Amino acid sequence: MDSSRLLRTSGTVIAAAALLISGSALGDTSPRATAAARAYGPGDGQPSPAGSRHGRAGEGRDGRGLPSFGGFGAGGSFGSLGGLDGASGPGQAAGGAGRPGDAPLLAPLPTALPPALRRYYAQKLTWRPCGTSGFECATLKAPLDYDHPREADDLKLAVSRKKATGAGHARRLGSLMVNPGGPGGSAVGYLQHYAGVGYPAAVRAHYDMVAMDPRGVAGSEPVTCLSDTAMDRYTEVDQTPDDAGETGELVAAYSDFADGCAARSGKLLGHVSTIEAARDMDVLRAALDDAKLTYVGASYGTFLGATYAGLFPSRVGRLVLDGALDPALDSEQVNRDQTAGFQTAFDSFAQDCARRKDCPLGTDPAAAGDRLSALFKKADATPLATGKSRKLTESLATTGVISAMYDEAAWGLLRTALRSAFLGDGAPLLKLSDAYYERDSRGAYQNLMYANAAVNCLDLPPAFRSPAEVRNAIPAFRKASPVFGTPLAWAALTCGYWPVPATGVPHRIPAEGAAPILVVGTTRDPATPYGWARSLASQLSSGRLLTYDGDGHTAYTRGSACIDNAVNTYLLTSTPPPAGRKCS
Repeated sequence: MDSSRLLRTSGTVIAAAALLISGSALGDTSPRATAAARAYGPGDGQPSPAGSRHGRAGEGRDGRGLPSFGGFGAGGSFGSLGGLDGASGPGQAAGGAGRPGDAPLLAPLPTALPPALRRYYAQKLTWRPCGTSGFECATLKAPLDYDHPREADDLKLAVSRKKATGAGHARRLGSLMVNPGGPGGSAVGYLQHYAGVGYPAAVRAHYDMVAMDPRGVAGSEPVTCLSDTAMDRYTEVDQTPDDAGETGELVAAYSDFADGCAARSGKLLGHVSTIEAARDMDVLRAALDDAKLTYVGASYGTFLGATYAGLFPSRVGRLVLDGALDPALDSEQVNRDQTAGFQTAFDSFAQDCARRKDCPLGTDPAAAGDRLSALFKKADATPLATGKSRKLTESLATTGVISAMYDEAAWGLLRTALRSAFLGDGAPLLKLSDAYYERDSRGAYQNLMYANAAVNCLDLPPAFRSPAEVRNAIPAFRKASPVFGTPLAWAALTCGYWPVPATGVPHRIPAEGAAPILVVGTTRDPATPYGWARSLASQLSSGRLLTYDGDGHTAYTRGSACIDNAVNTYLLTSTPPPAGRKCS
């Protein structure tokens, strides 16, 4: 989504929420010249402009996809990329390309290494023990602006790895880079809390597991915007304004959020694009002494991985893009598609709930949405008590419900929370919302939501630029989701007040010449609708679609042996599943 007031993809929500509802505290997520020459090949090349572009999704303590979302691009206009064929340029109006066939193509960057970038590609990483036993950390330097690299502006990016567990160097296949999404999810946290210990043993035996927090995220020059108390107020603001006064309060909240980001993060805000993050990944690939990139990205991480493939197709090794985004859609379409995705997920939840004797939404799935909407309306009129000074507003209640849509494993938590809410106790639903926002028991927020907005608002022109535009779009959003349409339409207004102009535009990514790329789509994915996976797989010249017929956000390592076997085989042998493969 434009800012992910409510939406983030692939995250910490489920595990954190389980801890919170059980009464536990939510812990913090801690986060060579030869290789370069091999990557770029001969030639003296000219410096190539920095790029930008975008995404959505989050990080996971338990590795199960939970939410977040955004747009596409940053850190230099596509016009300066030399990368978009037929682009209309940064001035393209919001709504832009619309459907995939109308979008320009993302073209590769020159293969020759620009002289100004040689020192970045030649750097050596100094590893030190960190975090959980068996993990190491290092710092990678990257230019703030790839168009104009200056040592004084260099960014320091957090990197972590766990070496391959297999016996003997001959078993090692190289590095496997992972990203959980967001944009804004800590890849380092994801690696150390899940991927490095929870990915299939055969994969961990053959690969050094590696992660880098993207620029602006967690340990990599994090974007900051508000104090914790101000963030509390921001998350509570009414997102279904009923009159001019409430509309003004919502607009003021979005404006204050944007102003806070500008004041606290400065020039970094103009250089946190997905294209720049993808270029950072190539610098890391060289520093790891890998000729090609092997990568697993979830949710927004699919956009990051696809962007890498588009910019550096000859350096694609094995790429798994799970819970895919469609880079060819404009921001309004992205928001509306995702709104429909959450309705689909809620309908599945309601059907499951109705079969249970204790379902708080009743025994008729068709009436479940009206009952939930009535609860939201009640919280809008009179926020629910939680046993603390903070109360459950309609906005927080909506976020709490949405957070549980990412994984059917959270449906039990949601039933419990809704049952309490109907009895007047908003505490369990508030804990689900807090987990989504990465607010811990002390009231401190991680930077996920700040980075999410910064990347999304840079990657695509805003969906809406005024309350009037939102009101005009609400009928279409309500058609997509009677339950969530109105608040998600208003959430899409956030980027309309962003202090840095968007530099990205919708585009298709063909990645001509890349090795086979595996795209994984889930048929009832709430945050990244299945149609997006089909579209991305068709755009990629070497794309291969693997389908999971099921619920929840993302599919790999979420319980389907069919999916896991297909992905593992691809990672270990470079053999993708046959075309049309479907798992359940």
